[in-house]
Amino acid sequence: MNNETTFSRRRFLGISALTVAAAELGGLGLLKAETRHADSPARQNTFFSTASFDTIKQVKTSLLDIGYAESGPANGQPVILLHGWPYDIHSYTEVSAVLAKAGYRVIVPHLRGHGTTQFLSAQTFRNGQQAALATDIIALMDALKINSAIIGGFDWGARTANIMAALWPERCKAMVSVSGYLIGSQEANKKPLPPKAELSWWYQFYFSTERGRMGYEANRRDFNRLIWETASPNWKFDDATFAQTAPSFDNPDHVAIVIHNYRWRLGLAEGEAKYDDLERKLATAPPIIVPSVTLEGDANGAPHPMPADYAARFKGKYAHHTITGGIGHNLPQEAPKAFADAIMEAESFAK
Repeated sequence: MNNETTFSRRRFLGISALTVAAAELGGLGLLKAETRHADSPARQNTFFSTASFDTIKQVKTSLLDIGYAESGPANGQPVILLHGWPYDIHSYTEVSAVLAKAGYRVIVPHLRGHGTTQFLSAQTFRNGQQAALATDIIALMDALKINSAIIGGFDWGARTANIMAALWPERCKAMVSVSGYLIGSQEANKKPLPPKAELSWWYQFYFSTERGRMGYEANRRDFNRLIWETASPNWKFDDATFAQTAPSFDNPDHVAIVIHNYRWRLGLAEGEAKYDDLERKLATAPPIIVPSVTLEGDANGAPHPMPADYAARFKGKYAHHTITGGIGHNLPQEAPKAFADAIMEAESFAK
């Protein structure tokens, strides 16, 4: 029960500055979309205390020994924050600090193939398909005895949050997702895109080749720094910032998970039969009924859908915000206050 204890002080922190007037759109309980300007880096640095991720905890599930950072009171409302590729838990250092200060119990796990998360058996298939990643987080919640949590994510983490909210709404009190609705299917991915859109997925096609696998294996840090630069063209991160995350790519399963993820999406690699039922459900693009906030940066250089294209997928209380100020793909690290505010806003919708 302690995992779901909430505090009135925290519940209303910042909500008055976040809530917008409700409006009905297409039969949905949809809140009016809003554009917000991110705080300048200088202001962010004075607002946040930097949370330490130096102490990484480990918990075992049936498949994995999952590494995670934890901050905030043990009896706070659980919040699970999920990173994407090629990033790691440090995307949430500042977000975690502000949420922990507000009374939340914040858990930030390394996804499979990243950081200190390891497979328990050398014989386990190194599977990167979407259903496998989502069931990992359900298993993490079970291992930590968390019945329900607020889930937030971007990139792979946003897709994982979407899947959890769609298939296990009872485990997801509320959700924050960068770039909205990202659930996909192999069948949908067979459809070609316009040439300019296909160009944005160049690394997906590169990874489809043995040359690409070998190239990523040999150059993973240089490769991933290039992705950071192109996905967030206005983010002026320094060497030290990248160096915090780069060791996560040294995980012995990293290359196998990344390559399988992108090959599976294109139908070039098989998944596992135990996930077939989940993938069939996901292929129908199931709606998300849990209270949700979606975010988008105004300078996201990675492939992403437009907010109007996914609004109808959200059937519960919902709001979208575009964060301005040159914010790219790694929105939690580039605009931590905006992401933390969205977590608190999403929780307010769940009341």
